Amino acid sequence: MKLVVKDWKKYTTGALMGMVVTGAVLFSGCSGLGAVASSDAGIPETSRPAVSTGTGNLSDARNTPTVRVAKAVGPAVVGITNKAVARDWFNNQVQVEQGVGSGVIFRSDGYIVTNNHVIEGAREILVSLSDGRSVKGKLIGADELTDIAVVKIDETDLPTASFGNSDEIVVGEPAIAIGNPMGLEFQGSVTVGVISAMNRTLSMGGERQLKLIQTDAAISPGNSGGALANADGLVIGINSAKIAANGVEGMGFSIPINTVREVVSQLMEHGRVIRPYLGVGVFDKETAARAGYQLNVDAGVYVQNVTLQGPAGRAGLQRGDIILEVGGEKTNTVGELRAAVTAHSVGDTVPVKYIRGDETYTVDVTLDAAPER
Repeated sequence: MKLVVKDWKKYTTGALMGMVVTGAVLFSGCSGLGAVASSDAGIPETSRPAVSTGTGNLSDARNTPTVRVAKAVGPAVVGITNKAVARDWFNNQVQVEQGVGSGVIFRSDGYIVTNNHVIEGAREILVSLSDGRSVKGKLIGADELTDIAVVKIDETDLPTASFGNSDEIVVGEPAIAIGNPMGLEFQGSVTVGVISAMNRTLSMGGERQLKLIQTDAAISPGNSGGALANADGLVIGINSAKIAANGVEGMGFSIPINTVREVVSQLMEHGRVIRPYLGVGVFDKETAARAGYQLNVDAGVYVQNVTLQGPAGRAGLQRGDIILEVGGEKTNTVGELRAAVTAHSVGDTVPVKYIRGDETYTVDVTLDAAPER
């Protein structure tokens, strides 16, 4: 059965594109962001339930956790319209709507988290608030690797959502998704399910590999960038993708909020995410096969190229070496190499074990910050 991620890169109302779930080709950076520098950047920390326990005119039977979560989180979920530039029949530039996604206000002075693919390529960003207003948004920063972006609008006293702790999620607990499936016509839709699994690894077009929350709460095109909340009304994930295939239902995925929090902090502080990198391009068996090569190695990843003035190049690694371990972690796939590198911080010195010819060596490599793209 062919599984298709629908849609990580253009998972919006305006443009849908299927992507086969395959192994990722990742050469630097991090999906888990365990070692990136971060600050709180004004992101609300919450240790108590965010929902109100007041019942109003509802009976106890009707005033369910889902009702209370929708009331607490729903006003902070916005619609985001991506307007790009195209050319008409007379070669004149015109603005076109590229797609509609969702976002979550996390600061009352107008800071919104969404998906990178929701705003990617936008010439203009329009934010539709839950009170019916539409205002222009400004991109603060975006990270393609984790598919996270921050947008700012010039408004104050906005409703906000509180972030929870995705490390405390348990499988089987309720999960409530809020967003704009199929566009603004269905703005603020609420769907309910459970946490189906944690730390699901999906490879996106050979470019990204992230550990995600899996849920059976319905996530449709346009939900991208919306909130996945727990029964306490705390946002535990940012909805991002689903798997669509014949006979497959109820497989949606969200970026854990702890990953989001770290990325958002860096985007607000630096405009980008600063990650350590090794400075090598590598193949494992799967990625080599996709490139038309046959890689005959029992373990490790093959070094295809080396940045001469990068960390690995300065340490003496060469094309043709087989990297077995970084920092004591085995690196039998491209994803494992990336994870091993980004488990450390910029400036750390880590041992790299590799094979050259018939000999095995270990060399200390000092990690640099990945160059800005």
